[in-house]
Amino acid sequence: MAPAPIRTAVFPVAGLGTRFLPATKAMPKEMLTVVDRPLIQYVYDEAKAAGVEKFIFITGRGKAVIEDHFDIAFELEETLKERNKLDRLAEVQTAQPPAGAVSFTRQQAPLGLGHAVWCARELVGNEPFALLLPDVLVHSDPGCLAQMMDVYNAQGGNVIAVEEVPEDQTHQYGVVEIEADDGDVYKVTGMVEKPPKGTAPSNLIITGRYILQPEIFDLLATTEKGAGGEIQITDAMLTLMGTQPFHGLRFKGHTYDCGSKVGFLAANVAYALDRDDLAAPFHSELKRLLGI
Repeated sequence: MAPAPIRTAVFPVAGLGTRFLPATKAMPKEMLTVVDRPLIQYVYDEAKAAGVEKFIFITGRGKAVIEDHFDIAFELEETLKERNKLDRLAEVQTAQPPAGAVSFTRQQAPLGLGHAVWCARELVGNEPFALLLPDVLVHSDPGCLAQMMDVYNAQGGNVIAVEEVPEDQTHQYGVVEIEADDGDVYKVTGMVEKPPKGTAPSNLIITGRYILQPEIFDLLATTEKGAGGEIQITDAMLTLMGTQPFHGLRFKGHTYDCGSKVGFLAANVAYALDRDDLAAPFHSELKRLLGI
């Protein structure tokens, strides 16, 4: 029997973005722009391209601008029409979700990713869902979540996007333990959040894209605080692994950790060089700045 379709995506956007202060003092980190689009738009578009129909944002205080971004901007659209800037109007309207497709709920305390996901339980309901971290951009075609959907449709269960890192960096990430692999698809048998140096079970890290079954919500409700004094979704997934299969996909594409300044700047360069309207002049400017 085919697995239940993935219709819903959850985006945890309640974080404070302290690594980007003072820029994020009044603006959500998810609204920082890579070239000319906010981070959250890229991740939303990835989910939409993968066939997602319902988009749930877990917000916090000071995040109302994210809601505004996905709303109709009547005055702006009318102005663009009057000025005959129809190409810009089309860009704005293309980024607009269908009516009723977007929901927002609040995480009222900074208790970690697991708690943020648990806050979406009533909106998701009793069906599997995708979880996308908005400060991780995956530059790929097809998108990372679309690649994961192929694995999910073939294997069912739960799917995690994974990638390789040098072994001396594994202590910075959540790391999976694997039993067997089928090319780029691994059977996951364990995972650990930020293991001490030299103790990681592999060099495959969790990348910020998940497909999870709804039973995760019951587990998150009883999961105690873990690393960093937060409710870690890794702990709940470990428990769920006892009754449901987990697979890791080593996806095709390049990851940019836009939660770090270097990753954010690198993403701007990569995405700009991928634009037909920007690549040539931007490349020339980069050569000038680098003195080459």
